[in-house]
Amino acid sequence: MADPHDLTALEQADAIRAGELSSAELVEHYITRIEAYGDTVGAFVTVTADQAREQAKAADDTPAGQRGPLHGVPTAIKDLTLTAGVRTTFGSAAFADFVPPIDSDAVALLRAAGTVSLGKTTTSEMGVSLYSEGVVAPPARNPWDLANTAGGSSGGAAAAVAAGLVPFAQGSDGGGSVRIPASLCGLVGYKPSRGVVSGGPLGFGAFGLPTHGPLARTVTDAAAMLDALAVPVPGEPYLGPPPPDGGYLAIARAAAPGPLRVGRFVTPMLAGDQPVDPACVAAVDTAAAALTRAGHTVEEIAAPFGPEVWPLFETIWYAMALFPLPPEREADLLPLTRLMRQRGAEISAGRLMGVLAELQIQVRQAMRATAAYDLLLCPTLAGPQARIGWFSETGDPAVDFDRQRRFSPYCAVFNVTGQPSVSLPVATTPDGLPVGALLTGRYGEDARLIAGAAQMEQIIGWSDRHPDIWRATPSATVNGV
Repeated sequence: MADPHDLTALEQADAIRAGELSSAELVEHYITRIEAYGDTVGAFVTVTADQAREQAKAADDTPAGQRGPLHGVPTAIKDLTLTAGVRTTFGSAAFADFVPPIDSDAVALLRAAGTVSLGKTTTSEMGVSLYSEGVVAPPARNPWDLANTAGGSSGGAAAAVAAGLVPFAQGSDGGGSVRIPASLCGLVGYKPSRGVVSGGPLGFGAFGLPTHGPLARTVTDAAAMLDALAVPVPGEPYLGPPPPDGGYLAIARAAAPGPLRVGRFVTPMLAGDQPVDPACVAAVDTAAAALTRAGHTVEEIAAPFGPEVWPLFETIWYAMALFPLPPEREADLLPLTRLMRQRGAEISAGRLMGVLAELQIQVRQAMRATAAYDLLLCPTLAGPQARIGWFSETGDPAVDFDRQRRFSPYCAVFNVTGQPSVSLPVATTPDGLPVGALLTGRYGEDARLIAGAAQMEQIIGWSDRHPDIWRATPSATVNGV
C-alpha cells in the first residue's frame, strides 16, 4: 500500500472526503517525517506541530458541505511570510525572536481554504539570495543530493516538498525564488501574473516584483493552491486578471491550451557571456519536443532582454534590500545583505526613478518583440545544480552576488514584466539530478500557461520521480546523514 505522502495534495483531499484518511492522520504522518528528516534537508525553521494537530482536528470536525478542494491537506509557510503568533525570522538573526501579530493575506487565504500548516520553511535572509544558507536554521539542502543547495529564497519549501515532508508548500518569488528551487529539486514552481495574489496587508508592493506562488509535485496541485491564493483583496496596488471560469484547477485538469506559438531561446539574458550547461539546454530541447508532439509550433527567437538591463535590475534589488531595521541590529545581518543595503542607501530618489523609467521602456520593447508568441520557453537556470556554500565561498559578497546573476540569468526578468512563469521538472542530468525548463506566458494569461504546463506534464510525466529520502523510513539515514 502506498504511504500517505505518495499521494498528491489533491489525492489526499480526495482520501479525506472519502473517509479513507483524516487530516489528523496526515498531520501525524508528516510530523513524523519532519522529525526524522527536517533538519537533514534543512526544510523548517519552526515546526508548529501542536497548532497543526488542533487545526487538523477542526478540519475533521467540519461538515462535509463546508469543505473545499484542499480541505484538511497539510502544507507549510515560507519563513519570509507573516504568520500571526508563529515565530517568523525572515531568515535573519536580526529577527530571530520576532512573532508577528498578523497574518499575510496568503496565510489567511490558505487557512480559509482548509489547509493545515505544519510550520515555517527555511528561506534566505530577507529573501535576498537564491540559496537558503543562514544562521537561524540549517541550510536548505537538495533532497536529491544533500551536498547541493535546495535554492532560494523558497529553498526550505522546495526541500520539504521534494523530501515528502509536505505535499505542497507556499513560496514567494521576487526574482526567481519559487522557480529556482523548483528546478533544483525537481518540482513545479509557479509564479503568477502580477496582481493575481495579494501581497498584503503590509508593504508597498516592491515595484510589483514579488508575488506568492506554489511549489508542488504536479501542475494540478499547483493550480489548486493558486485557486486558494487568487482571491481579490481590496487595496492591492496591482489589479490582477480575473480567474478563469471554474478556476485554475479545472484548467489544469483539462490540459487543453489550444494551438500555441512558442518562442524558444537559450541566451542568458542577464549575463550574456555566461555559458549554459548542456543539461539545461537539453531540458529546453525536451520541453520543445513535448510541445511539438502536442501539435504546437516552436520557433527559435532572440532573447527578449539582453545583459545591458543588468545594471537596472541590480539597482532595483539594492533598493528593495532597504527593509526597516533598528540600527543596532544591522550587525546581525549576513555580509551579502549588508552589502546590498549599503549599495541601496547610495541610490538617490532621482536615480531610482530614472532606473524605473528606463526599465519600463525595456519592458515595453521586449513585450512588443514577443507579442506574437503565446508562450516563451528557455532554461530555468544556466547550471543544473550548485553545491552548498559555493556562492559565498570566497567570502566576498560582491562575488557571491555575481555568481548568483550568472547562475540564474533568466527568471528575474519575468518578475519585472509581471508575466506568469513556471519551472517544470522536464529532465535530469546524466547522474540523475533534476533539471527544469521555464515556460512563460503573456501577462494575465495564467490559464493558458497552466493549461500548456499541464499538457506538457501529461506528455513527459514526472510526478513519480523521487529522491532516495522519499522511500526512507523515519529510522533510516540518508546519504550518511
